[in-house]
Amino acid sequence: MHDAHDPYVRVRGAREHNLKGVDVDIPRDVLTVFTGVSGSGKSSLAFGTIYAEAQRRYFESVAPYARRLIHQVGAPKVGEITGLPPAVSLQQRRSAPTSRSSVGTVTNLSNSLRMLFSRAGDYPPGAEHLDSDAFSPNTAAGACPACHGLGQVHRTAEELLVPDASLSIHDGAIAAWPGAWQGKNLRDILDALGYDVDRPWRELPADQREWILFTDEQPVVTVHPVRDANRIQRPYQGTYMSAQRYVMKTFSDSKSPTLRAKAERFLTSTPCPACGGSRLRPEALAVTIAGRTIAELAALPITELASALDATSEAARVLTEDLESRIAPILELGLGYLSLDRSTPTLSAGELQRLRLATQLRSGLFGVVYVLDEPSAGLHPADTVALLTVLERLKSAGNSVFVVEHHLDVVRGADWLVDVGPRAGEHGGEVLHSGPVPELASVAESATARFLFDRSPAVVRQVRTSRSQLKVGPVTRHNLRGVTAEFPLGVFTAVTGVSGSGKSTLIGEITDESAGVERLVSVDQKPIGRTPRSNLATYTGLFDVVRKVFAATDQARARSYGVGRFSFNVAGGRCETCQGEGFVSVELLFLPSTYAPCPDCGGARYNPETLQVTYRERNIAQVLDLTVESAAEFFADTPAVARSLTTLLDVGLGYLRLGQPATELSGGEAQRIKLASELQRGRRGHTLYLLDEPTTGLHPADVEVLMRQLHGLVDAGHTVIVVEHDMSVVAGADWVIDLGPGGGDAGGRIVAAGTPMEVAGVDGSATAPYLERVLPRRTA
Repeated sequence: MHDAHDPYVRVRGAREHNLKGVDVDIPRDVLTVFTGVSGSGKSSLAFGTIYAEAQRRYFESVAPYARRLIHQVGAPKVGEITGLPPAVSLQQRRSAPTSRSSVGTVTNLSNSLRMLFSRAGDYPPGAEHLDSDAFSPNTAAGACPACHGLGQVHRTAEELLVPDASLSIHDGAIAAWPGAWQGKNLRDILDALGYDVDRPWRELPADQREWILFTDEQPVVTVHPVRDANRIQRPYQGTYMSAQRYVMKTFSDSKSPTLRAKAERFLTSTPCPACGGSRLRPEALAVTIAGRTIAELAALPITELASALDATSEAARVLTEDLESRIAPILELGLGYLSLDRSTPTLSAGELQRLRLATQLRSGLFGVVYVLDEPSAGLHPADTVALLTVLERLKSAGNSVFVVEHHLDVVRGADWLVDVGPRAGEHGGEVLHSGPVPELASVAESATARFLFDRSPAVVRQVRTSRSQLKVGPVTRHNLRGVTAEFPLGVFTAVTGVSGSGKSTLIGEITDESAGVERLVSVDQKPIGRTPRSNLATYTGLFDVVRKVFAATDQARARSYGVGRFSFNVAGGRCETCQGEGFVSVELLFLPSTYAPCPDCGGARYNPETLQVTYRERNIAQVLDLTVESAAEFFADTPAVARSLTTLLDVGLGYLRLGQPATELSGGEAQRIKLASELQRGRRGHTLYLLDEPTTGLHPADVEVLMRQLHGLVDAGHTVIVVEHDMSVVAGADWVIDLGPGGGDAGGRIVAAGTPMEVAGVDGSATAPYLERVLPRRTA
């Protein structure tokens, strides 16, 4: 029994996921970093065990009705944990994006700014005093009535609805119309109304074209269809709907994502003319502070907003001081280039987590455990120092800070290190070291030790020469102002720069239409699915082959089970209680809904009859439970399956389970699954691969594996362009384009372009000093 004031969090018998009965003692009130290769079990220990247990204990204190629901979620598989304070989790999993969520709402800065305008704004003479709600586009009191507070209106135009004016209506001039019978019906109605459907569109009078496309009238007319030789069609009453009305109705009302996407092709999004895109009512926009409206202040980069607040009146000083104290940690974390009106879906996972971290600094909590998931993700090495300062401040306020991290500078800054391994999946799950950082050097089986203590410079390959250039620009978008870049083809290019310098904006301009691009593969970190129904096997197409293998067994044939029987997405073979998800959604009052294992199938997804069919003594649920590595052995003699599994192994994902739900995958894992899906296609011809921070969430050992694959693509004649902060990756590139020098308005231009050796010597580049550290010393 440990003392109530035990200075350690003591974990005994942790068996969550791949943890092998782990015992570990972690000191409180220090900065502890959890390291290990991807899939080793470090997140299972930090989040799946320690944070989950702290959360469970909190839920134990809530009302019994909620507790009854919570029990279904299940406690972590652990013997006991003592000395555990309350915990706050800052993970990278983003909630469903909404255009109404913004930097201002995430940080609560919007609330403070609205209060400032309500209490201390300059109102027009005789204007009624407004409540703070009237300055929010997300409330009925504040939202612009024309666009409902969205700031955008959707419009269409003749050139969008009719892309080819040489065609007649009969030949399909109105591309926005629906296909099949519905489109024919509208054409027949126009014919019945007396319009010439056989004349080229451009020859129709302007007033007729205008009416056909944009009228709000819906005349009803008797249509006499052209009789086919083999069937008689009776006359019917047809109602006309203009092309614009059809597109707008489909876009706003259709439940079909395909139909909505088709309708969107015929629409342009423009700022709302009533509010100018500000999303607010005129009454709110009439109030100013220092000569600016709330929309104008919210559009400023946060660094400029801080300066603008200095100019406010003395009467507003208390409120502006509160705003400035909230802004300070955001600037400290290198996010001053963001504006309050920047919508949450446009932020990277790392930016979002650092905004939440900045908010926590203001919370004044102490005595809690903060559990963070790779706060350095998406951070330039120059910003890592500020991150360590912020983590140090959380600690000095009397908190324990537990960080899952791969960035070696953050690892070196830790007071205590927990290294999990030695490898991934079933080959991991053990604590190799728990103690001060320098002591890890003596742990021979640690993959982390090799990188943490090896200070030898990166081995620089022979730089490849390009066969031609891909010119991009001039680009004027976000903070890029007329920037032109040249990307060499047939080589490996790294795009670098501090957060917000314009890297993603620049590579976003490379499209299939760009001159010199035969085929473009853009591999981002967006999830491969948003529900547990989407998983590794379904995304890669692997599951289709596995189902065919099961359908071909003697047991399946004897029962007349086809391929569909082994799908958990259709009725027949799946468990109907959870409809094949393996989980049921548990709705909790005041808390986000959570998933619990299905009470009938226990997470297997299938009904008992389907599970009776086996292939090599395993049923379909057991096969989905195999790791990629185990499945590669199991299906070694099934070529179609083996090829998919080999590419997944090649990008370092051997530890993932085939049926691992998309909701459990990190952004880095999702990106590598997409890359593996592309690699298994084995296409011929030149391909340009575009990757945005592919090493996010990767241990240096996994980065080596991924880089071998990417350099292999270049050796095979393809082009690879990566946005990257890992200097070991940049040092191994053939060409580097460095943006900056700062973020936001202080960035947006190319500071340097050349080989890694050349860029490392450029004065004024934020990247150069960090790149120089990992390059071999220059000889005089």
